[in-house]
Amino acid sequence: MSLFTSTFKSDPYWWEDAAPTRHDTNELPQEVDVAIVGSGYTGLNAAIVLARAGRNVIILEAEETAWGCSSRNGGQISPGVKPGVDTLERRYGREAAHAILHEGHASLEFLGDFVKAEEIDCDYQHCGRFIGVHRPGRYDALAAHFKESTSVVPFEWHMVPPAETASELGTEAYHGGAVMPAHASLHPARYAAGLASRATQAGVDIATSTHVDGIASDNNRVTVRTSRGTIQARDVIVATNGYTGAATPGLRRRVIPIGSYVIATEPLEPAVMQRIMPKKRVISDTRKVVYYYRPSPDHTRVVFGGRVALGETDPKVSAPRLHKVMTDLFPELKQTRISHSWMGFVAYTFDEIPHIGTHDGVWFATGYCGSGVAWASYLGHRLGHKVLGNAEGKTAFDDMAFPTRPLYNGRPWFLGFALAWHKTMDRWGP
Repeated sequence: MSLFTSTFKSDPYWWEDAAPTRHDTNELPQEVDVAIVGSGYTGLNAAIVLARAGRNVIILEAEETAWGCSSRNGGQISPGVKPGVDTLERRYGREAAHAILHEGHASLEFLGDFVKAEEIDCDYQHCGRFIGVHRPGRYDALAAHFKESTSVVPFEWHMVPPAETASELGTEAYHGGAVMPAHASLHPARYAAGLASRATQAGVDIATSTHVDGIASDNNRVTVRTSRGTIQARDVIVATNGYTGAATPGLRRRVIPIGSYVIATEPLEPAVMQRIMPKKRVISDTRKVVYYYRPSPDHTRVVFGGRVALGETDPKVSAPRLHKVMTDLFPELKQTRISHSWMGFVAYTFDEIPHIGTHDGVWFATGYCGSGVAWASYLGHRLGHKVLGNAEGKTAFDDMAFPTRPLYNGRPWFLGFALAWHKTMDRWGP
């Protein structure tokens, strides 16, 4: 039996409902108030704020609208940052560390309120998250992490003992876990399409198939060179995240693009979906090299993602590997075929927190470290207010140093070594 369905596609499953769209402009304007590079969640949220405030805004997109990870991600909404409370306090001090954690929970609240207020039809669901414990020794550590976090920002959570795991997930692979009921999910491509619709309704121009070749700031104006001509702007926002390129070398040196790979199964019987994912939650685990998965919004398929190679690879190569991990968790899916396999680039930072501000004369928000659905939306919104000079643009990340490393130019030559180490620690570490 072939592992792939007869209609297999190497495009995201989400594009079946909301494929990225072209937005053609006959010719680019010579001048605008704000030029935004990138049409994902960051750029679209910023554009909506700016256009509704009366600014003349154009979004420049090398591909199609929201073609990158904004329409490729798993649709899981998480408000957290990777470092724990102790690490953040050592780095930034108690006050700043606690402000960062509060900001994370504000991002979750913001997204839910925004989707509701804008009436964006994107299958937004407060489904909750289950985090599976992949090694017995991690159970107490996970509980301690949540106790520490809730001492700073109170939120609802509870542990699920190993004997009760089946009530959350139809697998024997985990040694208990934790549930966070406030976490949510959405259809990422439909959310992106809703944002693009709200942006264009507000007067934003979106120029697709328009590659930005260079950006230069001088005399309070910024020149943007594109494949279709040059634009002068009062302000420029770079919203490229995991796709940050040579046009902004300073930012490129500060983000680490990491490919994340995803498969979707063919439709499954309702009884099977009920057995393996009875609570319809989004799911991740305690591995450093994490797997993340969920039911599709209609609860008919499994959408399963993670990192299964030390280097970047073809989605057709990653698909059998992801399928094996999935069926190790859920053996009854062994004969289930794959209908879609795809990948996208997320952006990590060396300090594992997002960043927002200005660099080399341009505005930016980036480095969401795998939690971009909430962070990109929230910080894109804040960034729009920063450009306007509004108090609402203030964040806990303002004026924080944005580190890079010597010899790093945006190509993560060290990634394979780092992933190999983390995989070893996931298997043999404490």
